Amino acid sequence: MKAGYHIVIPSRMASQRLPGKPLLTINGRTLIEHVYRRALESSARSIVIATDSVEIQAAARSFGADAVMTSGAHESGSDRIAECIDIMGWSDETLVVNLQGDEPLMPAACLDQVAEILQGAPDAAVASLYWPIESAEDVANSNVVKVVMDGSGKALYFSRSVIPHPRNASIEAVLQEQAAWRRHIGLYAYRASALRAFTAMPVSPLEHLEKLEQLRFIEAGNLIRMECACSHIPAGVDTPDDLERVRKLLYGATG
Repeated sequence: MKAGYHIVIPSRMASQRLPGKPLLTINGRTLIEHVYRRALESSARSIVIATDSVEIQAAARSFGADAVMTSGAHESGSDRIAECIDIMGWSDETLVVNLQGDEPLMPAACLDQVAEILQGAPDAAVASLYWPIESAEDVANSNVVKVVMDGSGKALYFSRSVIPHPRNASIEAVLQEQAAWRRHIGLYAYRASALRAFTAMPVSPLEHLEKLEQLRFIEAGNLIRMECACSHIPAGVDTPDDLERVRKLLYGATG
């Protein structure tokens, strides 16, 4: 089953750790173009870059992408995508995948997968992916977001803390016996109606504590359907070291 869906790539210039990130180059192509080209490998009906930068919009149009200007006041990519949905005039039933503008190594199969999960779960507002955590260091790392689910794949909670918490054993001992922890991957498929409602709600208490916006969906009673990613998803680009890592993975290049 192939889902009929759209990809929106939110992109902005104001990265604190890597200024001007979307327009930095890898083998002669900007980062945002690499992300766009990865999206083209999917079965999405359309791909739109949503930005608040005229430089990004101009760059996107130079390589043939559809790019829309959105407000510079947005605090999250979700808010930017919600505005894009309205600009494009998409109906509430439209399925939209959020592909971050710093994910040039995202497997196209995972883009299709997350859309298909949502299409096949009419009771869900959102779909997302996870990957098993294999190291104790990652389990304990607050930058690695963990997800706990029920037996059907419904997300129960997301946290930066060690959840589930091993009361009578070390993390290392548990990892030797089972895959007890799952890393949440920030690739989302939304129903347009759910995203519109999300952006109209205030920041929720748990979201404020954990700094995880997906908790706003859960606190509002929305169902998030999870599935293990069909392919490993390499880390995105947040720092200069990340940029060099991606350059080497894509081309073995340094510029």
